[in-house]
Amino acid sequence: QVQLVESGGGLVQAGGSLRLSCAASGVIFSIDAMGWYRQAPGKQRELVAAVTSAGSTNYADSVKGRFTLSRDNAKNTVYLQMNSLKPEDTAVYYCNFYGTARIMGVMTSKGYWGQGTQVTVSS
Repeated sequence: QVQLVESGGGLVQAGGSLRLSCAASGVIFSIDAMGWYRQAPGKQRELVAAVTSAGSTNYADSVKGRFTLSRDNAKNTVYLQMNSLKPEDTAVYYCNFYGTARIMGVMTSKGYWGQGTQVTVSS
């Protein structure tokens, strides 16, 4: 089993910054992609930013230039630095992991979601 531990959400005023982190633990063989999605009330979950094993990072158009995703491969951790936050960034942010890990003795490729962390930006 892969466990994702998220941290860093909270309440911030518009224009402020927050940093989210997500650490993956377990017997991990490889990570194909890891990143962050978000879901606002009444809306579908959407990609915020994700990085692939090749090092390619994708961002939602709405966060380009404001958010930066980075990773620490040694710690199986990704960080999302969020600057110039806007009220429309308010959502529950979910860490996502897709990779290969040893599950009950078997190398298994699958995806996992974190429990989510609330980000609230006040105007």
